[in-house]
Amino acid sequence: MKLFYFFILLSTMNLCDASSKKTQVRNTLSSSKKIPVKSIKSPDGDIIDCINIYHRPAFDHPLLKNHTILMRPSLQPRKGPIGGGEPFKSNSHGQEDKKPINQLWQLGGRCPEGTIPIRRYQKARYAKKEHRNFPQLADFSNHEYAFAYVQSNKFLGAKATINLWQPQVQGSGEFSLAQIWVLAGADSALNSVEAGWTVYPSHFGDSNTRLFNYWTRDRYQSTGCYNLDCPGFVQTSNSIALGATISPVSTYHGAQHEITLHIFKDPKKNAWWLQHGNDDVIGYWPASLFKDLADSASLIEWGGEIINNAQGGQHTTTQMGSGHFAEERARGASYFKNLQVVDQSSTLVPPGDIKAVATKPNCYNIVPGKSDNAGDYFYFGGPGRNPKCP
Repeated sequence: MKLFYFFILLSTMNLCDASSKKTQVRNTLSSSKKIPVKSIKSPDGDIIDCINIYHRPAFDHPLLKNHTILMRPSLQPRKGPIGGGEPFKSNSHGQEDKKPINQLWQLGGRCPEGTIPIRRYQKARYAKKEHRNFPQLADFSNHEYAFAYVQSNKFLGAKATINLWQPQVQGSGEFSLAQIWVLAGADSALNSVEAGWTVYPSHFGDSNTRLFNYWTRDRYQSTGCYNLDCPGFVQTSNSIALGATISPVSTYHGAQHEITLHIFKDPKKNAWWLQHGNDDVIGYWPASLFKDLADSASLIEWGGEIINNAQGGQHTTTQMGSGHFAEERARGASYFKNLQVVDQSSTLVPPGDIKAVATKPNCYNIVPGKSDNAGDYFYFGGPGRNPKCP
């Protein structure tokens, strides 16, 4: 049985090419419908455009032509037990359930009610993912992972608190990320919704830690994209910008910062919602975008991923997480904690039998555990190139 799903980032494409002018007109602010109500300059150089909520890019998707906007979920998954075991001594300073995600652009103002914040690209880009199965490592040697997963049940979502870092990324086209995957289907029919943070210079133009989401319904072949780069995800929040910088991030043996992300199915409104903390709803993917995932998920993954382009025949120095191995634990390594899944009764419960995988353990590794105040958790990450990972 094929157990794991993996991703290859394809090269970005310039939408200014003559053959894609229709796509450019549809997806950029040059469209008259997408003239910003307000624009906000971020200290990191980003420009955030506040776009009328009824003119969002999602509605350009043919499956959403007559879609009625959903502003809130009809229900929130009920809280179940977190877990037990030894105390988790993370010395974390995260306040994920008490305040919204901190993004630098918010220092310049706020988008008005009735609008959504969209990060303006300095150059139009579009990046896709390609999916491989775990046994096919011969075709997938440049992607490396440290992650935990559960499968074989029907899931209506997943949740976790994710430690924030700003890992070094070495080469062009490489990235480092930490995310949640919610998946269903297989082979060319793979469906996936995903969210987390990433450092991805060739896509975002800098080395900042940025919030992102992604979706596909055909194994990343012709559908899906990051954030609002293509129609599909319907944003409802006027306070969180997908693709924008998250700040502050954790420091080695210093203050630790984290975010909580939650993806869950709303059976009554037939949508997969993305939420921060307990009530900070970012938006949703309509279930009509998917086939297998229209009903439920069969696989949940949490963890880190990097690309290793092996320039000069050496392993990349791109870091995963904090850039330190899992054995350094609190304030040294990065972590996911309070791992939960949403069961068929829409209740958040411990994930059960978690399996942990590190594809190159001498470069990046993972150490799982369980605690009274953090439930199921794991430390993960690493420096990449080192004496045991040449």
